[in-house]
Amino acid sequence: MRTERTLTRLDRVFTRLDREPERPAHIDVPRMSRHRMVLFASTLAFYVAIVWAVVITSWLVRLDWQVMFFRPYQQWAEIHAFVDYYVVLGQRGPTAVMVAAWLGWRSWRQHTLRPLLALGVSLLLLNITVGAAKLGMGRLGPHYATSIGSNEMWLGGDIFPSGHTANAVVTWGILAYLASTPRARRWLSALSAVTSLGVGLATVYLGTHWLSDVLLGWAAGLLILLALPWFEPLITRAETWIFDLRDRWRAGRAVPAHLPPAPVEVPVLLKPCPAAAEDEAAAREAATAARSPRDPFQLAPSPHTARPERTPVTPVSIRRPPHQDRMARGAAPAARPLTGG
Repeated sequence: MRTERTLTRLDRVFTRLDREPERPAHIDVPRMSRHRMVLFASTLAFYVAIVWAVVITSWLVRLDWQVMFFRPYQQWAEIHAFVDYYVVLGQRGPTAVMVAAWLGWRSWRQHTLRPLLALGVSLLLLNITVGAAKLGMGRLGPHYATSIGSNEMWLGGDIFPSGHTANAVVTWGILAYLASTPRARRWLSALSAVTSLGVGLATVYLGTHWLSDVLLGWAAGLLILLALPWFEPLITRAETWIFDLRDRWRAGRAVPAHLPPAPVEVPVLLKPCPAAAEDEAAAREAATAARSPRDPFQLAPSPHTARPERTPVTPVSIRRPPHQDRMARGAAPAARPLTGG
């Protein structure tokens, strides 16, 4: 009896992710529709209204001071540790790394650079717009306020609008912007809205931002997400240029597997010219006649003897002098004279 393994929830998630091994063609790129244009104009009007209300020191500034004097971090001190960790979801570095890792894996799986390029464009717009507004208005935070009831504008601060809130809206909202299906887009939009709302309220709880800073940060982040369709042609051109550059680089590094055989040179036989051959022969004869006659060196004929018959020759330098007492081999010894004693 054969039993099949029951897929867990994690297995089903990875199975769903493996359905798109190639670049998806069914994903519609958001366009600047009429509905989006209305949302963009409404958000821009809300942005300008918040700035104007702070500049003229309206009721919104009085509300900022009332919340600051309420000191939420003292009223609900038991959640202080949790809020300290939760506010990290609005910091630029950690959130950008987490979202870039996910979008990078998705780009690799779908063979497209659009998710990473869209994230890069949104973060660039965030740095330019929010950074310029912070430095231009120069508002001081609650912990550095100088006059009670004042708007604290143009005093060298950099908290208006809230960077944590705007970064949370853009970083988590880009996941909803790049969603593959409308259902996923709705769920991710709600999740990013709740996350950015919690980050903004966390900064107010900790006393690092005014309430109006958070409102302007939400508007600033939403304006960037709504304006992204205007930059889609630029993202497409950048992706095409990067892929073309990669293809040229690969073509330059590619080594052909089979090189064509080198051409074999066929030797050419040169026929000698008759006149040149006659001149060369005459020159050889003249050179032979000009040489002085020499006696040919000949070896004297000598009979060949075998090795046992040869007479050993002793070198002159080591020849011993004759001894008087010695006699030749085969001779009889001479008689010695007898002497009487």
